[in-house]
Amino acid sequence: MKRAIQLTALAGIAALTLAACGSAPEETPTEENTETSAEGEATDFSACIVSDKGGFDDKSFNQLSYEGTKMAADELGATFREVQSQSEADYNANLQSLVDQGCNAIVAVGFALSADTIDSANANPDTDYILVDDAADADFDGEADAPNIKPLLYNTAEAAFLAGYLSAGYSEVGKVGTFGGMPFPTVTIFMDGFKQGVEHYNEANDADVEVIGYSGGEDGAFTGDFAANETAKTTATNILDQGVDVILPVGGPIYQSAIAAIEDSGRDVALVGVDADFYETDPTTQPYVLTSILKKMDVSAYEAVLSSGEGSFSAEPYVGTLENEGVGLAPLHEFEDRVDPELVSEVEDLRQQIIDGELEVKSYLAQ
Repeated sequence: MKRAIQLTALAGIAALTLAACGSAPEETPTEENTETSAEGEATDFSACIVSDKGGFDDKSFNQLSYEGTKMAADELGATFREVQSQSEADYNANLQSLVDQGCNAIVAVGFALSADTIDSANANPDTDYILVDDAADADFDGEADAPNIKPLLYNTAEAAFLAGYLSAGYSEVGKVGTFGGMPFPTVTIFMDGFKQGVEHYNEANDADVEVIGYSGGEDGAFTGDFAANETAKTTATNILDQGVDVILPVGGPIYQSAIAAIEDSGRDVALVGVDADFYETDPTTQPYVLTSILKKMDVSAYEAVLSSGEGSFSAEPYVGTLENEGVGLAPLHEFEDRVDPELVSEVEDLRQQIIDGELEVKSYLAQ
């Protein structure tokens, strides 16, 4: 019961916590800072986290994972250490720096850290590793390549399906678009679900809404990176120029380039966010965000770190779904009055159909 109450509280305050995070966390590991738990007991447990090159202020999956890890450390009364990566070359050294500081649980954020996390975990079997957004299965045998790694995975195709259906129903021109950073499964899973949602809308409503920018697999518009830069802006512009009025950028900060392209276009185009509720984590997006496809890494990172600190760590992979509320859709916020209530009701019905197994959403994580 205590854990259920903790999770409910976390879900309710996570958005407020993220919205209040006005400055980026430190770029080097924090000094030792042993605190006391809510019960007043101190612990020598050390909870640590390393980002990918996006950094902890990416308004997305690094930030969410950071918030969940920090919340667990605070609750445990544990030492908390963080280290940000500036490039892929930093991953191995950053992981080793946390090992050298005696971290008991290390959260590695992002699939890009997978290989280095596997190596570090095998070299340090007494340390609990939590790998966000990757199965740590380089040999594809269905198991993590180190017995002390807990993969945190998210079947975001389910939530993206709902976003695709919503976007198709919202679109006035019958064209919606999407593009990604790189065609990794953790990116294309959003785009696949989004496309399936649009296709389901067409079937259910005898409509013909087009998806611009993605046909499936690696056949789509990708920037080749996850940076907000001119390439990302040009990619977004090319999609906007084809007349879409909803766009889904998948890949951390590239949404910022999409917004710049929307502003330059002078057109009324809605944006769908990914990972976090952009409306809360980045207020500059508020005029544009129709909804966001949530990947609740804060909750799952919190749970995994807490279990490590309580001595009940399990390396069994976690898969977030609509059913266990590991993925979902953010509120419509400022678009609430602009979306047909009947469409909202249809989306909610589809959510329940997916949970009940009546409607299949295909993805590489589908059970």
